[in-house]
Amino acid sequence: MTLAAATNEHLASISNTLIYSSMAVYTLAFFAYIAEWLFGSRSKVGRTAAALTVDSAGSADSAAQKASGPAVTVKRAGGTAVLERPKVVVRSTSGARDVPDGPGAHGGDAQGDLYGRIAVSLTALAFVVELCGVVARAASVERAPWGNMYEFNITFSTVAVGVYLGLLALKKNVRWLGLFLITSVLLDLGLAVTVLYTASDQLVPALHSYWLYIHVSTAIFCGAVFYVGAVATVLYLFKDSYEHKLQTGGKPGGFATSVLERLPASASLDKFAYRVNAAVFPLWTFTIIAGAIWAGDAWGRYWNWDPKETWSFITWVAYAGYLHARATAGWKGRKAAYLAMLAFGCWLFNYYGVNIFVSGKHSYAGV
Repeated sequence: MTLAAATNEHLASISNTLIYSSMAVYTLAFFAYIAEWLFGSRSKVGRTAAALTVDSAGSADSAAQKASGPAVTVKRAGGTAVLERPKVVVRSTSGARDVPDGPGAHGGDAQGDLYGRIAVSLTALAFVVELCGVVARAASVERAPWGNMYEFNITFSTVAVGVYLGLLALKKNVRWLGLFLITSVLLDLGLAVTVLYTASDQLVPALHSYWLYIHVSTAIFCGAVFYVGAVATVLYLFKDSYEHKLQTGGKPGGFATSVLERLPASASLDKFAYRVNAAVFPLWTFTIIAGAIWAGDAWGRYWNWDPKETWSFITWVAYAGYLHARATAGWKGRKAAYLAMLAFGCWLFNYYGVNIFVSGKHSYAGV
């Protein structure tokens, strides 16, 4: 019989220190994102209103021209730098409003852009620190660092931030996601180090399998991507309501208006959320299949209708329904967005609700 490796308490302590350190850096990044939204130019407020009040007989091109207005200029030593107008997104649905994409969190302003770059740099630093904390946790027990809910949480938040930074590295214009993502990551880590914390320890025998690396790692990655899609979906619902209010003659004001104005058009947010969820859905399917194979090896049956298995399948059905509805013309927009939020709610309950409130074969994961 092989003896389990002893826990390296020194590495476990280093891991805890690194996780707390990453939270400190994420907090600095949070304030930098706040500064980006606060001090970025608000000069583009009103472009969406201009686009939504264009004569319905006008062409999309004329609407875009009317909405864009003059290019924003930024005075610099030695000359004047001219920033580009925001890209215009035209909805394909007949009769729908055409709106320009927002200029982003920094509002097209050089000062706001500087704060944004600082925020992204701090986010990247915090990601590296947190990743080192996850690796140190794994090294302390010489196994995969997702044997309980605490380890799952810190790995999950690391992967979610990694997805965000990966999209930025691919030159995707998603910096508007940063503030909302980092805010919830801080909440997730706060929950992990307080309510969900579990001391570094060895796994129960049932988890000693190479499927732990395959099945759980894919579940974490899928959850992180679904989470990014959920954040985009929530922002879409707010932006769509904002656009609708403008279209019906409303005049929203205040800081919320500045934030919503600088977000991408609701059509862009809707498309982003759909593409993110659609891209990861096949991997979620594989996650369920891999779990079934592992169940067959561990328990002698591929499917036991265990609460975790059942809710994983319910989540799969919910996302399948969303993707089907989103691909159907009559279900684009808010209806499909509500389905997406329902699907992500199923994923959240599958993780938190089932693990905490429901007993089953997966209860050994613990809190």
